[in-house]
Amino acid sequence: MRHGKKVNHLGRTAAHRKAMLSNLASSLILHKRVSTTVAKAKALRKYVEPLLTKSKNDTTHSRRTVFAYLQNKESVQALFDEVAAKIANRPGGYTRILKTGYRLGDNAEMCVIELVDFNEDMVSTTGAAAAGAKKTRRRAGGAKKKGAESAEGNTAESSTTTEETKDAE
Repeated sequence: MRHGKKVNHLGRTAAHRKAMLSNLASSLILHKRVSTTVAKAKALRKYVEPLLTKSKNDTTHSRRTVFAYLQNKESVQALFDEVAAKIANRPGGYTRILKTGYRLGDNAEMCVIELVDFNEDMVSTTGAAAAGAKKTRRRAGGAKKKGAESAEGNTAESSTTTEETKDAE
């Protein structure tokens, strides 16, 4: 049984798994998106999101802590310069996993893991949708209220049209 075991070992030793996640995280930070298997992407998400949170606070200690995980100067530099500026206002959820199908050779489920704020297509569409959407939640009886509002709107429209016709005469 796997009760309470949160780490996916990915069929590797601890040192191999640590090196692989470090390299994947560096690639994700440098290239903003990486194509990999779903299992590795889920493990990478748990590995890289705390690093992204730590990058919001640009201190020597946080840089050294992140470097201990990544072991790559270029990716640490990119993380604290480019990425931290874009995710500064985001409270969490810095990565997105998009499933892309199955690998031809072994039928492993593949995906693309990307940094959320760096996909311009998704940012522009969700920004436009969020701007037009209302921030309220509907209740079970929401349809009744909507019908009442539309009925009031119809009476208001009919009264304005009758006033306009009177003014025209």
